Amino acid sequence: MARFMMIVKASEESEAGVMPAKEEIAEMGRFNERMAAAGAMLAGEGLRESAAGARVTFSGGRPVVTEGPFAGARQLIAGYWVIRAADLDEALEWARQVPFKEGEIEVRQIFETSDFPDDVLPPEEAAREEALREELRKRAGG
Repeated sequence: MARFMMIVKASEESEAGVMPAKEEIAEMGRFNERMAAAGAMLAGEGLRESAAGARVTFSGGRPVVTEGPFAGARQLIAGYWVIRAADLDEALEWARQVPFKEGEIEVRQIFETSDFPDDVLPPEEAAREEALREELRKRAGG
């Protein structure tokens, strides 16, 4: 099983800090429960508007912090799910079931350590990475 990130694109409303309606929250909760019961959902959260955040960009190895808000709501992220699916088709099937009336979800596969050749990620580094991921899963309770 592969992991995929379903990225919820921001909107003018989410960037303005407009909260979803009570009914939308309840419908999203039911959707999340279905994904969790199916063993597909690994994580998922909504994000505050970009005005409450910042970006760190690097040039010449130096970090530069720029505080939000940021322009171009459709280029920003309002939330995400990390899911487990057999392939992109199955991940897209979950994305099609998201109870949105309007919006956009981008679906991207997450790299696994096994995706990297040994000359890029040597076996001992891959083992350390996997041990770290396992420790993080334990801390998260899953």
